[in-house]
Amino acid sequence: MSRHSKKPIYPADQDLKSMIRFEGETGSIWLGQQRMILLHASAFGSMRSELIESFGEDYARGVLLRMGYTAAQSDAQLARKIRSSADLISMFLVGPQLHALEGVVSVEPVKLEMDLDTGHFYGEFTWRNSFEAAEHLRLYGLATQPVCWNLLGYATGYTSTFMGRPIYFKEVECVGCGDKQCRIVGKPLAEWENAQELKALYSLESMAAKLSSLEEEVRFLRKEITSRARPEHIIAESAPIKEIMYLLGKAAATDVTVLMLGETGVGKEIFSQALHQLGKRCDGPFIAVNCAALPRDLVESELFGVEKGGYTGADKSRPGRFERADGGSLFLDELGELNERAQAKLLRAIQTGEFERVGGTEKIKVDVRLIAATNANLQERVKQGSFRADLYYRLNVFPIAIPPLRERLADLPGLIRKFIERYNAKYGKQVQGISDQSLRRFMAYQWPGNIRELENIIERGVILTESETRIESTHICLGMPDPDDEFMVIGQNGLLEKGTSSVWVDQVLDNMHASCLGFEQLEQQILEQALKRAQGNVLETARILGISGPQCRYRLKKCGLI
Repeated sequence: MSRHSKKPIYPADQDLKSMIRFEGETGSIWLGQQRMILLHASAFGSMRSELIESFGEDYARGVLLRMGYTAAQSDAQLARKIRSSADLISMFLVGPQLHALEGVVSVEPVKLEMDLDTGHFYGEFTWRNSFEAAEHLRLYGLATQPVCWNLLGYATGYTSTFMGRPIYFKEVECVGCGDKQCRIVGKPLAEWENAQELKALYSLESMAAKLSSLEEEVRFLRKEITSRARPEHIIAESAPIKEIMYLLGKAAATDVTVLMLGETGVGKEIFSQALHQLGKRCDGPFIAVNCAALPRDLVESELFGVEKGGYTGADKSRPGRFERADGGSLFLDELGELNERAQAKLLRAIQTGEFERVGGTEKIKVDVRLIAATNANLQERVKQGSFRADLYYRLNVFPIAIPPLRERLADLPGLIRKFIERYNAKYGKQVQGISDQSLRRFMAYQWPGNIRELENIIERGVILTESETRIESTHICLGMPDPDDEFMVIGQNGLLEKGTSSVWVDQVLDNMHASCLGFEQLEQQILEQALKRAQGNVLETARILGISGPQCRYRLKKCGLI
């Protein structure tokens, strides 16, 4: 019907803009007859990160591909309707133009050939300002594989629906991998060498099957993590943590219920595992459950089990976490998120050691040591009426408050060594530690994410650092304030004296004047040295200089360095 091998030119997009309506009073945004939402890019990035961390990168990629694919199908139908009298190319370009209007990505067609009669399609496009690549870089840094999964799913779904046959795209360049641009190529499925592999990416196994396989993997990982959480492996150089270890020893000699308190990321589960290892139940199971992650209508069945027919969809009986922890320890994290019904049933189980499965009548008795944890103020929740006072008093028999990292800085060097050893082994590296400047800035940082934040930062540093060298602050101290702008400088008399950043700037100006070095020459030398240190990587150069990627690229081009 139509072939077009030249670079296509976008038609005016006023027809698309006129279809977007904002209805503030009803809280609705419309694109034609489709309801839309405005979503913060960072919120999407957080959701994307949760998928990756919870289910792995392969599954997250599949979910986002399908999400983009489904959204695109409606847009392809809209394209045929809104430009029904236009030529085929103008009709097809509705999709790329909508993506730009929605703030998703700017699409530049490079080559486009299509024929509805024969099914021929070949498309090549570049993407600029991909929000998905930007979010991946913000959260994870550079990737080894293309990361614009949702956008790729949209391109595939849109084109397949428009053409009436499977057309699959591959991202062959990606800003998320350090490339200068994102670029995609699309053609019929049969023309790809790895056709089955591509098709499989869009065919997701059921969530139930995925969770079943993940549960097996989690059991294995729990054993590995528990071995790493042995008391002798906990870094306890600071006085607060030495006190915590003393309390754990006292609690381990009994079956007293322990309530772990502390901010998110302080390691409440690690200390709970250490308590389990120290006690007489160390050979029994350690079962952990995050109460905040459980759907509110499934909390009871997850904790206490369910009998066949106990609720719609319960096609077989299965034990809950209490039964699985029999003879060992049950760790309930984020306990403050339990609903009122679950709180009542938990209180009864603590008091009597008995409970009933959902939909069951038989009393089940278990021997479980309960360890609870929360970062919420349970006393305040009790006053507000959202948490039972009798349950709180039952749990608060032996509270242990885990201090935040900023209050146990004496443990910082040991924690850093521990994490570097872990990620050296994982990535086959021989990183030797962190630089003194990095440690200095670490010691002045407030660590809002606590141990978890430190571990993530060290992992990133190990990945970015060459073996046999130390992790530099440019790799791991992004956003961390320099604790003190004062430093020692060599004064005009040749002696060391205390200086500030203004003194350093004065010396630079004196040297520029003495050597007849102009500002543009100085800028070029700084850029050249930073680019050399970054081994030609523009994004890394930007990090070294503390400027954005686009700013860095502009300056490098201006100086003829790229």
